[in-house]
Parts: sequence; C-alpha cells; structure tokens
Amino acid sequence: MKLWIILSALSAACLPLTASADTVKTIRFGVDTSYPPFEAKAANGELVGFDIDLGNAICAKLNAKCVWIENSFDGMIPALEARKFDAINSSMTKSEQRSKVINFSKKLYAPVEALVVKGGSPLVPTAESLKGKRVGVQQGSTQEAYARKYWGNNGVEVVPYQTQDQVWNDLVTGRIDAALAFAPQADVGFLKTPQGRDYGFARGPAIKDESIFGPGVSIGIRKGDKALLDAVNGAIDSIRKDGTYDRISKKYFSFDIYGG
Repeated sequence: MKLWIILSALSAACLPLTASADTVKTIRFGVDTSYPPFEAKAANGELVGFDIDLGNAICAKLNAKCVWIENSFDGMIPALEARKFDAINSSMTKSEQRSKVINFSKKLYAPVEALVVKGGSPLVPTAESLKGKRVGVQQGSTQEAYARKYWGNNGVEVVPYQTQDQVWNDLVTGRIDAALAFAPQADVGFLKTPQGRDYGFARGPAIKDESIFGPGVSIGIRKGDKALLDAVNGAIDSIRKDGTYDRISKKYFSFDIYGG
C-alpha cells in the first residue's frame, strides 16, 4: 500500500512536465521585422531570418503552430504583458532590468556589440572619442541603454530610432556620426549591402557590460507562464542536440553565433 502511494505521488509530480509541452498547441511570437538577418520581410511578404527559422524549429519540436505578430521593438514587453502574443522572439538580449519584468528562455545566441562608422573614421567606442558626436541606436534596445549609461552624460548625443533601418538610413545621409548595434546584424544587414559598403566596425575597446547585455539573446516569456517556458527550453535543448540549430546557423553565419 505504501509503495503504491509513493508511486502515485511520483507520477503526479511528473505530470506538469509532460503536460507543459503537450498543452502548447500554438505559439504567437512577437517580432520586429526590421532586423536582418535575424528577422525581416521578404518581397512576397513572408517573414524570413535566423530568429524566424529558430522559432519555426522550436514549434516543430513541440508539434505547435507558429504565429508571427509584428510589433515595434520598443513596445515588445508591454505588448507581451498585454497578451498580444505569447513570447518575444526578436533578438532580445536577456538583461537584469528586463528579467525583473519578464522571464527568459535558455540562450539562443551570444551578444556581440559594435560601433559602425564610415570607412576611415577615427572614431572609437569611447566617450572621449564620441564627444560632440551623434550616435544612433534602436529605441528600447540594450544598445540604447549602454550608450546612455556610458556616453550620454559625457557630451555624446544618443539618438534613438524606432527601427534599425532608420538608424542605417540616417548614418548614410550623415544625420548621425556613428551607430551602436548588434555586430552580426550590422555585418549582414548593413555592411554587406550596397548601402553599407563604405562603412565598417570601429576599432577600439570591446563594448561590454553584462548588467546591460546579459549572457545572450533569448526568448522572452511572461512571468507565470511556466508551461510555455519549460516547453520552449526543452525544444531549444532538442534543436541544439540534434544538429538543427547548427544547420540553421550555417545558413546565415560563417562563425559560431552561439558562443561559449
């Protein structure tokens, strides 16, 4: 009798872990489509990019339907809390500040930041070098938080934009002197395009602050939605182990985007 009770209790304890994946039938991902190669919109209106492929792979592992809902990046967390979608899959870095408001999945890839400048520019990513200059950032991003913390109070004008495309456009037209961005996005989404051919990464010290950039990019999920968090984490582990992640990564990058 006692053995039966123990086995029943253990079975009951395991049910939520099994149910977490089984009960996820649809995942509505919030996404800002102005951030190639991570998320963008093709000419036919189809959403494409590294994050899109990862999200679809996660849904496939869970036998769930993927629904993509476009939203401006700076409004992602309020929209998630308002239940406009179930999760944020839009190159969002896990940070200490954001973690107070929402939960994050396991890491999708590492944060590598860079200052983008015109070829031959002497600017480097320091307050001294950028004093009196205008630096563009995407509004609501960790890049904006970093620029305001280290440069904004030291004579550097930090200029926020609603989309990353707007940052690049104003850099090319000369309205800003430099742009702080996620390096892989800047490389593929700007420097390797005709628009960015005359630009490059500034030399100088590494741009790092774990309290701002955190350990990496993850999927954001509402506080209390443990079933979805567990299911997504399990799916991330699965696509990492079976090679799906590496196959998708090689489609977009010639380097290890996951990091250590």
